[in-house]
Amino acid sequence: MRIGLDLGGTKIEGILLSNGGAIEQKVRVETPSDNYRKTVDSVCRLIKNLQPPTPVPVGIGTPGSLVLPEGLMKNSNSVCLNHKPLQRDVETKLGYEIRIENDANCFILSEAIYGAAAAAQSAFGVILGTGCGGGFVFNKRLVTGPNGIAGEWGHNCIPVSVRDLIKQDRICHCGRTNCIETVISGRGLTQTHFENFNQTLEASEIAQLAENNNSDAMKSIDTYAKQLAYSLVTIVNMVDPHSIVLGGGVSNIKALYELVPKYLTHVIFNDAVHTKILPPAFGDASGAIGAACLWPEN
Repeated sequence: MRIGLDLGGTKIEGILLSNGGAIEQKVRVETPSDNYRKTVDSVCRLIKNLQPPTPVPVGIGTPGSLVLPEGLMKNSNSVCLNHKPLQRDVETKLGYEIRIENDANCFILSEAIYGAAAAAQSAFGVILGTGCGGGFVFNKRLVTGPNGIAGEWGHNCIPVSVRDLIKQDRICHCGRTNCIETVISGRGLTQTHFENFNQTLEASEIAQLAENNNSDAMKSIDTYAKQLAYSLVTIVNMVDPHSIVLGGGVSNIKALYELVPKYLTHVIFNDAVHTKILPPAFGDASGAIGAACLWPEN
């Protein structure tokens, strides 16, 4: 048994996971808004509520990552966590070791061990939501790297082929211009639709209109699929993953799983695309399951 927590900006979800991957117990509470100390208290209280009589290992997925060796959080859109020793503070309060990892890494770890990419030797995970996270798993193990940023492709600069598909440069929240995230996040799809049709809609609204055969929305989804494919080709050409699993709200657009492989074929350094583009198996549960999987089954 293992405990996994998905620490998000609005909610904290905790699960007790069996060795076979079944969720034995689930608890969800609101994240204290912009209050670091209350967030630590809520995390520890939730963990204590999930702990069985014989304590089990704990993993936490967070919207950010640890700066090593200092152990401080960075790049979290839950800004109260940034520059704080989250792991150390939780361990001090609980009295035992825990493991912390970026939520995108937890997402693909869950999908690679128990989910959509369970049969694949290597898998790249993409979070297409408010931002654009990523992670890479090889032989069921996370690849993180000495800087702790493996998979952070969303903050690479967009390829020229993608720049040709937007009307103006886009400023990323990280301070750079034309990061991949500015185009293929949910906000990126909203901006592309506005540039082309002067209509401000959420990504989910565009997707719904496209399913109802609205021609403008269908064109925006098609353009987005090209942007995503032309961005993913850098990953495919470099690490050649067996599977790419899409997560986040935008991953619910069914047309992407037909369109993205088609457009990848035009740009990949090969005659055909053998990498599978897959929807997630676990949806919102992926983060907590992956956090538990930061510890091996036994």
